[in-house]
Amino acid sequence: MKSNKIILVLRIAVAVILIQTLRFKFTGHEDSVYIFETIGLEPFGRIGLGILELMAGILLLIPKTIWIGAGLALGLMSGAIMMHLTQLGIEVRGDDGVLFYTAIATFILSAIIIYSQRKHIPLMNIKD
Repeated sequence: MKSNKIILVLRIAVAVILIQTLRFKFTGHEDSVYIFETIGLEPFGRIGLGILELMAGILLLIPKTIWIGAGLALGLMSGAIMMHLTQLGIEVRGDDGVLFYTAIATFILSAIIIYSQRKHIPLMNIKD
């Protein structure tokens, strides 16, 4: 039972991280626009990825869709990490790497969540 509470806290943490960044993406904050212009995805990538992050955050909070939300978050954070490493750099506009390290933390937490949900993933048929 204790591990279920820990996973619940992790799910909420990842959902909050994903959802709180949406105000920057959806309002066209200058830092968000800069990032997506740099990677060549402004404005459709910014809005589209924001919608996917919103979906991941919601799916993480619904018990039957935890694994889908965690998998989506894992994929989104993989892309964010790769963009930081290949095009943006660790530090973006003087943020001391906060966005990059947040993406790393979200990636790790999502991996832990999806691992905890491995028995619920269809077609995986994983037995302990």
